Amino acid sequence: MAKKIKSRKSSKRPGLFKGIKLLLSSDKFKYTVGLFLFVFGLYLLIAFVSFLFYGYADHSKLDISWRKLIADATIRVENKAGKTGAFLSEMIVNKGFGISSFFLIYMILITSFQLFGRPLVRFGRAILFSLVLMFWGSLMLGWLLINFRYEGFIYLGGENGYYLAVWLSSLIGRAGTFFLLIFSLFVVVLLGIENFIPWLQSIFNKKNTTGQTDAEQENQEASRESIIEEDNISKIINEDNLIETIFDPDQDVEIEMNSKQVQQSMETLQTEEENLKADKELEMTVEKHEDETNEAYAPESLDDYDPTLDLSSYQFPAIDLLDDHTSGNAEVSNEELLANKNKIVETLRHYKIEIVKIRATIGPTITLYEIVPAPGVRIAKIKNLEDDIALSLAALGIRIIAPIPGRGTIGIEVPNQHPEVVSMRSIIASRKFQESSAELPVVIGKTISNETFLIDLVKMPHILVAGATGQGKSVGLNAIISSLLYTKHPSQLKLVLIDPKKVELSLYSTIENHFLAKLPDDEEPIITDIQKVKYTLNSLNLEMDMRYDLLKKALARNIKEYNKKFIERRLNPEKGHRYLPYIVVIIDEFADLIMTAGKEIELPIARIAQLARAVGIHMVIATQRPSTNIITGVIKANFPTRIAFKVASMIDSRTILDTPGANQLIGKGDMLIASGSNITRLQCAFVDTHEVEKICEHIAGQQGYPTAFLLPEYFGEEETGALDADLNNRDELFNDAAKAVVINQMGSTSMIQRKFSIGYNRAGRIMDQLEAAGIVGPSEGSKARQVLIQDEYSLEQLLNSL
Repeated sequence: MAKKIKSRKSSKRPGLFKGIKLLLSSDKFKYTVGLFLFVFGLYLLIAFVSFLFYGYADHSKLDISWRKLIADATIRVENKAGKTGAFLSEMIVNKGFGISSFFLIYMILITSFQLFGRPLVRFGRAILFSLVLMFWGSLMLGWLLINFRYEGFIYLGGENGYYLAVWLSSLIGRAGTFFLLIFSLFVVVLLGIENFIPWLQSIFNKKNTTGQTDAEQENQEASRESIIEEDNISKIINEDNLIETIFDPDQDVEIEMNSKQVQQSMETLQTEEENLKADKELEMTVEKHEDETNEAYAPESLDDYDPTLDLSSYQFPAIDLLDDHTSGNAEVSNEELLANKNKIVETLRHYKIEIVKIRATIGPTITLYEIVPAPGVRIAKIKNLEDDIALSLAALGIRIIAPIPGRGTIGIEVPNQHPEVVSMRSIIASRKFQESSAELPVVIGKTISNETFLIDLVKMPHILVAGATGQGKSVGLNAIISSLLYTKHPSQLKLVLIDPKKVELSLYSTIENHFLAKLPDDEEPIITDIQKVKYTLNSLNLEMDMRYDLLKKALARNIKEYNKKFIERRLNPEKGHRYLPYIVVIIDEFADLIMTAGKEIELPIARIAQLARAVGIHMVIATQRPSTNIITGVIKANFPTRIAFKVASMIDSRTILDTPGANQLIGKGDMLIASGSNITRLQCAFVDTHEVEKICEHIAGQQGYPTAFLLPEYFGEEETGALDADLNNRDELFNDAAKAVVINQMGSTSMIQRKFSIGYNRAGRIMDQLEAAGIVGPSEGSKARQVLIQDEYSLEQLLNSL
């Protein structure tokens, strides 16, 4: 029986401890203690402030015993917190740590908010440094009291600080105590302020540059400002529900190079130049089988060819031409983060889905919540809850990524209540763009983690842009063009701008003699006429073929190798060799071209997309109709990089990206970019119309070339067919084709090609002969030719007369 009683007693102890533990960890206990500390902190604040003003009047009354002070109601004090407030002020301020005792109130208040679940600062760090500063301040004020005469009623450093200062002064002297205090303050600031060292470095660097000229200092400051322009941060929620700040990886403040680093970099460049010279000698021995004219053309007396020499005074656009569109009020609050996190966890628990960890990364437009589900949870089960999570968060555009490639987590993208505008200025000024080594660097926007997203158009090599009307396509095209204008010299880049709508790309007409390319007989720098579009695309095919012939003669594999040989004067201009600039073709509304001209547009575009990468011709086409008859299989196969803004349906998203997601974007520049198997969500950079105008005005105001870059002349079917047709050497199918045209009353080259199973060139020659014979009229663009013979009898008479 005794054993049973003993076992019962032992069994009660764990229950008691568990109950106490549950009580201490419960929200009720935390909120109760937190509320008490908050009220007590405010009470102490009133008492301490009153003590500063009325402490002298209350000083004599506090000399009596504490019991008598409490018991005697006739004793009154001036302190607004009463006798208790006056007593606590005397004990904590005068007999404790002096004025530094206000740090105690700060620690009490932040502890209360920590218990409320609304941390104001990093709690442990704040408590530690508050304690250190309270003791340091007390000691410093005590040292001042023993060195300077002071007759106030308040011990500024408290009795603790005063007696400790006296002891230290007797130990190491007053001067030694002062130096110890200064050193300890430096250590506290060094450990407590994260940017203290960079700030010191900036001060010393400024002092070191006093010997430089004003121009050198201005150049240095301009270069720093051009690299560091933005100050964006990102936050994450850690496992303890604490908000941590992560700085944008593009914003590295410590980027200034001292003289030693510059000297080292110059020595490295000299070493690389010597290695390049050695490589050149080896290449010259290997290239003995090159064309004889090229081999002989290498005059040692001439320097390397400089393609920018014709416009040597050209000044690149300055960052000041762009505006800062950031509103400054779009930072996601900690309350919003924690509320969304709790709603996601609660919604998943409704469906019996437990998660191990959740963290949030804030972007300019959306916040990515990464969750790690508990073992055994099926990913498909979470993915099917997309609408339920959107309902619980009362938000549009919820997108679930299950799983996130390479992360081992499931992502839930939630739009921010107050999205931030990403300025083109901020990404142009970013270090990532300024220090990019890409041939054709393009910055489009920022990722979820506020990182500047940069691509090299040479490696893409073509981009397809699609999305519904008003979702940011035209702004995206302006961002692409602006990126190129900020990095390339007019001799290195030419733009072919095709704008069937006639108004979107007209801003760039002023830079015709600097960056634009067109046909020799074109009057307008921006191509808007459908017939001229066909000619231009076919002319680009001719340019591509001519470039391949030049590469073949120069034994170069791509435009980079070819231009390198030409710059080193290893290719003879008298044999047709020339410096080849990159050509970027921008088509604003591709759907209008396809609906109007069909295959006559699609085929030359497909050929350029398939072959033109090696010779430096790249394409960016945009459409607001992402349907399968516009974005055909041929187009998709040759445009591996695709940008999708918000679309109306999942079918449109699959047409662009081969996956859903674009239909769940929130618009206003929110976009997905697919490159290979990777899909990245971005906020497109905003560049306004007047900013583009200022960039173009800056470029147009400088010396340019006499004309735009002229593409090879191309003659269309109607210009060469009827004039060159020889009716004495008619095709064998001429009579049959004439009958087919008259019977069907439709004069079409494609109809003859299809009906007689012949090639396009042969069908075109037959159509030219029919025109010369007067059977059909001249070409009318994409329309069928008019049939001039109305019946077979008239046709027979005409054929007999030929």
